[in-house]
Amino acid sequence: MEIDRREFILAGGALAAGCASDKMPALKPEVTEVPDVAEVPADGEVPKRALILSPPVLQNAAETSMGVGFAVSDMANGYVDVSESPDLAGARRVKCGGYRVTDMNDKVMLVRLTGLKPATTYYYRIGADRIEYKNGYAMKIVGHEEDARVYSFQTLGAGARSSFCVINDTHAQMVPFGMAIDKIAELKPSCVVWNGDACNTQETIESLLPIFYVPKIARVDYAACQPYMFLPGNHDCRGLASRRIERAMMFRQPEERLSRDWDLGRNFAVRCGEIAMIGLDTGEDKLDSRDVFAGLFNMEPYRVAQRVWLEDALARPDIQSAPYLVAFCHIPLYDARPDANPGDCDKDGGGRYSTDYAAWQRTCANLWGPLLEKAGCQLVITAHQHRYRYDEPMAGRSWAHIVGGGPELGVTGRVVNGERVQVKDESHFPTVVEGFVGGGRLHVRVHDVLKNCIAGEFDYAPRRIDM
Repeated sequence: MEIDRREFILAGGALAAGCASDKMPALKPEVTEVPDVAEVPADGEVPKRALILSPPVLQNAAETSMGVGFAVSDMANGYVDVSESPDLAGARRVKCGGYRVTDMNDKVMLVRLTGLKPATTYYYRIGADRIEYKNGYAMKIVGHEEDARVYSFQTLGAGARSSFCVINDTHAQMVPFGMAIDKIAELKPSCVVWNGDACNTQETIESLLPIFYVPKIARVDYAACQPYMFLPGNHDCRGLASRRIERAMMFRQPEERLSRDWDLGRNFAVRCGEIAMIGLDTGEDKLDSRDVFAGLFNMEPYRVAQRVWLEDALARPDIQSAPYLVAFCHIPLYDARPDANPGDCDKDGGGRYSTDYAAWQRTCANLWGPLLEKAGCQLVITAHQHRYRYDEPMAGRSWAHIVGGGPELGVTGRVVNGERVQVKDESHFPTVVEGFVGGGRLHVRVHDVLKNCIAGEFDYAPRRIDM
């Protein structure tokens, strides 16, 4: 199974969103191609292509903040006008960048909206100024664009609707990604966790745009009204672009985190109605000492630092008081198979482990598992293995464990007569994991989006709350 996952990746080598108000016009699904610069006409004037290249992508939602990103074609400074009124009356304009200077770049505008109210519907519009920049003393605004559409979102919080969805291991494969996005459009959750391996190995920020901002799917505005919480997988750690992936999918602002936790930009602890959602980053699936990484990876201290963050997050009153506690991370925290590499040792010569990379993460399970156990976590949702699996709670692990499926569309790689071929295998299918509260229970459904059926269905009673 692990070999099949790697072979697929090597061979392989957003939603007319459910807006928060019925007053919002339906967003027209269409595939957006990034326009090319036109040929130079006879008069020598070069017409400039559209400045705003994508609908907005909501990201890193929280109770009092929301991230908005969109792609641009030229040097620009972006902004968001946000209001509680559908006609944007009294809108507040927030520019990309922090306090000192606004951001300028020619790829992605990232605007962080802070100071919002919990569980509140907001309306917004994106815009950007085109900038001619020569040097620090020679810059000017030479054009301006706004998206004509007004979008909406709802912040998270205890009063928000108790629902989420999870996708994972999309690996820049647009067909299974589009299937998952269509299912999410149907389910209309409050937020979506993108649980790792959105990428393969990305070297440039430009290469991230077709993955997050201009994907070739029908619902290009997949995240315009529904926020996505991006948790990296091991493949999202690889390549030069991974070292600055927050230039495409933002971190929260420094003031939203303790200074101790500034480097933990992907971790989240938020209330989504009655559900406390915890996001953790398992990092790479290989040891830092592997020669292939040349000593340039530092995942082990990163995992340890998250334990301190997690202990504080679980002690927060808003997290402690939630009837349901669900954690998310990319690499599984459990695997019953004796030959499944636990990630804290290399492949041994005796062939004990079937792979030389982590099938699951024993280090993270040892660091984080006791804290989740003590907090009464009911469910951990993971990914990475490209095959759906459900693990019942057991002695020493009272939380259930779900592994989401991968991007393979009912096929897998196998060796037949000494040659690797693609064969039909119905156990390989992409999933959308749905969670929602109803009737005093947390209901979880695992959707097989290839067959458009339910692959698994579970429910959980409220946890005991000791405040």
